[in-house]
Amino acid sequence: MNKTLPSFIELYSKLIATPSISATDAALDQSNETLINLLAEWFTTLGFKVEVQPVPDTRNKFNLLASLGSGSGGLLLTGHTDTVPFDDGRWTRDPFTLTEHDNKLYGLGTADMKGFFAFILDALRDMDSSKLTKPLYVLATADEETSMAGARYFSSTSHLKPDCAIIGEPTSLQPVRAHKGHIAEAIRITGQSGHSSDPSRGINAIELMHDAIGHLMVLRDSLKERYHHPAFAIPYPTMNFGHVHGGDAPNRICACCELHMDIRPLPGLTLNDLDELVHQALEPVSSRWPGRVTIEHLHSPIPGYECAADNALVQVVEKLVGTPAEVVNYCTEAPFLQQMCPTLVLGPGSIDQAHQPDEFLATSFIQPTRQLLTQVIHHFCAEK
Repeated sequence: MNKTLPSFIELYSKLIATPSISATDAALDQSNETLINLLAEWFTTLGFKVEVQPVPDTRNKFNLLASLGSGSGGLLLTGHTDTVPFDDGRWTRDPFTLTEHDNKLYGLGTADMKGFFAFILDALRDMDSSKLTKPLYVLATADEETSMAGARYFSSTSHLKPDCAIIGEPTSLQPVRAHKGHIAEAIRITGQSGHSSDPSRGINAIELMHDAIGHLMVLRDSLKERYHHPAFAIPYPTMNFGHVHGGDAPNRICACCELHMDIRPLPGLTLNDLDELVHQALEPVSSRWPGRVTIEHLHSPIPGYECAADNALVQVVEKLVGTPAEVVNYCTEAPFLQQMCPTLVLGPGSIDQAHQPDEFLATSFIQPTRQLLTQVIHHFCAEK
């Protein structure tokens, strides 16, 4: 392959120096277009065919697909181009300057996970592309940290059918083959205000919410009894009531009450099934008080994900790294890519650094990651 790429550290530095923050707050949200253009330039230098895909319903966000080789199957390496916002007062270094100190590379996105693209490019620079017998794809997605819009859109529109995919999230180079999903719901109850001296003249939304929470707690117990996955430390779906607010004064009948809750479904428990279960649980309240109960997603739900333990991808990677694949509780883009092909989560850096001030990646990951990527690409794209 062409070797005119910048050095590994230069690649890393330019990625970190290019802000690409995703946030639900429009004032903080940034386009990833500049970063996508950088990646497009570098992968083109290596002989890849590059496609840039605008992602609908985002604030000027893009996916990139770089392809090398042709034919069926092959390997898809993927990661997200965005980072979370940073707490300015808690960083002791410039988050947009790659800083090496005490065997660590500091910067926003060093671990989670813009740095993964520097690893891919560095591993590819010394490869002989003529020896690839199956295609190699690299996908860079948008808005993973908020809506996962990039991965959702790509998986729903792409006709690619790779043999397998690897997402380079920071797993300390330990393969992850399953995780729970995440659903965040807002339950809103509209009552009727009135003076507290005559409760019969109003409808107290707090009292209705009390009733609704009771029904949801029954559902929570039912989920725990009905669904079980022994690989997880908490082997059942969880439900948490995280925020509740209602009313404005002790002498007024509460006219509105809102509950925010989350559910973490196991793989195999579909989003449609859960949505139906929540609506069924609240049906007694909805029937008694028509039009006063609404249920809305606080963000697009993420399903659980699992790649079977006996899948060839899992077994190959387990053999390469020398440890069994794990299951985790945090969420990734894996459930969307899994719709296309068997998918593993595997990358350098620690998840403990994700979303933290002074985020860093230990330099001890550099050589093992380069070696592992070379081995994985060779196995899935170059073996006869």
